[in-house]
Amino acid sequence: MTTALITGATAGIGAAFARRLAKDGHDLVLVARDTGRLEASAADLHKEYGVQTEVLTADLATEAGIAAVEERLLDGSRPVGILINNAGFGNRGAFLTVPLQEELDMLKVHVEAVLRLTTAALPGMRERGFGGVVNVASVAAFLPRGTYGATKSWVVNFTQGVMRDLTGTGVRMMALCPGFTRTEFHERAGMGTSNIPAWGWLSAERVVDEALRDLAHGRTLSVPGKRYKLVVAVARLLPAGKLGGMSSKAARTYRTN
Repeated sequence: MTTALITGATAGIGAAFARRLAKDGHDLVLVARDTGRLEASAADLHKEYGVQTEVLTADLATEAGIAAVEERLLDGSRPVGILINNAGFGNRGAFLTVPLQEELDMLKVHVEAVLRLTTAALPGMRERGFGGVVNVASVAAFLPRGTYGATKSWVVNFTQGVMRDLTGTGVRMMALCPGFTRTEFHERAGMGTSNIPAWGWLSAERVVDEALRDLAHGRTLSVPGKRYKLVVAVARLLPAGKLGGMSSKAARTYRTN
C-alpha cells in the first residue's frame, strides 16, 4: 500500500480520511497545527490498524507551514501516493466585517497551500504512473457568497482543470464538495447550527466513503448525499444574480467543510 498525506488530519473529515485509509492499509502522514492531537491520533491509528504513522506539525496559514509540507511531499525516498488537501476554516460574518488578515489567512490555506502542495505531489505521482489527490472544497463553491465560497470555487475549478492535463498519466484528481457535515468546523468558526434540520447533516465517515468511491471511479467532482447533489445541480442552472440574491441566512447554511 502507498502512503497518504492528509492535512487537517486530527478532526472531522480529515480524521475520517485518516481512519478509512489506515483501515485500508495505507501508511499515513498526518498534518495539523496541534502536535498533541497529532501524536495521539497517530498512536491510536498505529495501534488499531498496524500502519506506520508520521506526524508533521504545520500551520498552512504560514509560509513555514506550507514549506514544511512541500518538503515532505518532495522527498522521493518516502513517496506519497495519496494527498488529501483537507485543511480549512470558516470566518463568521459578512465581507468587510471580517478582519482583512483573517481573509488573507483563508486564501493562504484554501488556495495557496492547495496549489503548492498539489504542485509538490504531482511530479512524483506522474513519474510512478499512479496516485491520487483529493482537494476538499464545499457546496459553497457553487453559491457566490463571500471569500469562503470564492476560495472553494477556485478549488473546484483548479482541480478539474489540472485533471484534464493529467489524462492518461494514471494520476487522479478530484474536488470533494460536502454539505453540512458533523465536524468541529462550525463551532471553531463561531457559527450557530440550531437552524439546520437533522436530515441536513452528513457524517464525516459517509463523506469519506463516497469520496473514495468517486475517486476510484475516476470522477473529478464528488458531492456526497442526494440532497446536496440536487443543491449543486440547481445552483449550476440558476443565473449568478439569482444565487447572489440569496438571504444571508441561506448563505450561512452552505458554509461547510
